[in-house]
Amino acid sequence: MAELTVAVGKESGPDERRVALVPDQVGSLRAAGLRVRVESGAGAAAWFDDDAYTRSGAEVVGRGELSTADIVVAVGRPGEDLLGFAPGQLAVGLLTPLADPGYARRLAGRGVTAVSLDCLPRTLSRAQPMDALTSQANVAGYKAVLVAANAFGRYFPMLVTAAGTARPARVLVLGAGVAGLQAMGTARRLGAIVCGYDIRPQSRAEVESVGATFLDLAGQPAASGEGGYARELTEGEQRAQRDALAEHIARHDVVITTAQVPGRRPPLLVGEEAVKQMAAGSVIVDLAAGALGGNVALSRPGETVVTDDGVTIVGAANLAATVPTAASAAYSRNITALLLHLVRDGALAIDLTDEIQAGVVIAHGGQVVHPAVAALLDGGVR
Repeated sequence: MAELTVAVGKESGPDERRVALVPDQVGSLRAAGLRVRVESGAGAAAWFDDDAYTRSGAEVVGRGELSTADIVVAVGRPGEDLLGFAPGQLAVGLLTPLADPGYARRLAGRGVTAVSLDCLPRTLSRAQPMDALTSQANVAGYKAVLVAANAFGRYFPMLVTAAGTARPARVLVLGAGVAGLQAMGTARRLGAIVCGYDIRPQSRAEVESVGATFLDLAGQPAASGEGGYARELTEGEQRAQRDALAEHIARHDVVITTAQVPGRRPPLLVGEEAVKQMAAGSVIVDLAAGALGGNVALSRPGETVVTDDGVTIVGAANLAATVPTAASAAYSRNITALLLHLVRDGALAIDLTDEIQAGVVIAHGGQVVHPAVAALLDGGVR
């Protein structure tokens, strides 16, 4: 039986510096009977050169030699020029099918089996090594604090110098998921006074575990959902939440927002009035800024805006790509764990009765098989 071939191409997204597979993981795939082909220069932006891939057992080739691979892996969406040229080809990446179900339909029409890591059932303990959303959120939360510190005109820590004492920055992080907790911990390590907020009451212990103070909002409704996630607030609840947060936002020097909902518009947490109430020189970093909107009323994805009142708002789209070596290494471990779960005895073993595969397999056998994505298509979403 011929070896399955895994193809790794250059990422095509704007400002994308990550690579889906790093040299350290090639050996694990080779041991599982997989042949690895890497496009020349695919890892260069993350400081993984072609020689490192060759030494690890991969073949470094031109892009034209990737299209007939059995498996194509990517950080985002694999290039269209690589898909549909091998029968039953497998495409793996962060495909965002809930935001664009029509993409899943197009892959199914080309006979591609589509696997999206952003649909992984994250509450399954055995799926944790494959959890790319968590690994990349960790990187983004860390970098968000560095971005904020760079934009902030004062120190984060308290400093006592011959020229006087500088008070520590007051940092508020909205959202206590992976990115939020990493941001809180990083800001604390830089010496800031950190406060964290989340609509799930049980997140208090997690916030306090990283050295932050938990922000209690009077009259805030309980919003715990299934699997430890937050439920979606009603429009009235969101408005009340924004009003309650506004006075606390005004007391902080730096605000970092991290609340995202896969496939849906992020909740608006910081309205225009709250921004106006912040002191000149304050900084907001919106980690949720993207095509569907963000957590901050005035943020724009990929841009830094300074308001007339002197508040800097950073629309921090795709921060993980700005820490490419660490982010690629973590993502590569996720990809490798998933591929080893999908391959048995050197062959692909797609089994939709498996809980992990039922979550991540979006299209197979010419059909969109993921229930949530299929429901969006049936409802007329394109």
